[in-house]
Amino acid sequence: MSKALIVIDIQNDYFENGAMELVGSLEASENAKKIIADFRDKNLPVVHVQHISVASGSFFFLPETEGVKIHENVQPLDSEKLILKNYPNSFRNTELLEYLKSNNITELVFTGMMTHMCIDATVRAAKDFEFDCTVIGDACATRDLEINGTTVKAADVQTSFLSALSFFYASVINTKDYLSA
Repeated sequence: MSKALIVIDIQNDYFENGAMELVGSLEASENAKKIIADFRDKNLPVVHVQHISVASGSFFFLPETEGVKIHENVQPLDSEKLILKNYPNSFRNTELLEYLKSNNITELVFTGMMTHMCIDATVRAAKDFEFDCTVIGDACATRDLEINGTTVKAADVQTSFLSALSFFYASVINTKDYLSA
């Protein structure tokens, strides 16, 4: 079984003073950095996914802004694959599936942002494409959400989405446990 790490949208706009600051983004990026280092040490593929907003009305991840750039904690190496995307699902209208299949990848480990959006959409799609999926929960971040006048705190959003993914789509584990396994 061949394994790859998928690092989704750990970009400047999700950090302090960014256009869409998330709760716990710095801590999540530091954990993602540890997972990236582990994959690099084991000479396993690391795939970086970068969202570029092109939809009308977008206000973050705008082309040619500081916010769209990948955060310094998780900068790709020149030898690592970079996938550009315009939708939450990292497979939609990208070369990700073709790249993974051409490299005989069957197992995916995910870190990134936002848990409730791009992580959720991509992990579900990956499982549908028959990949074995693991999500490093504390290497992902999200934000408070609102529905019908009620605010759902980021911690509850994180727990809800990770628990939903763990029901069928992925194994969910934290950084420390993943690295000690």
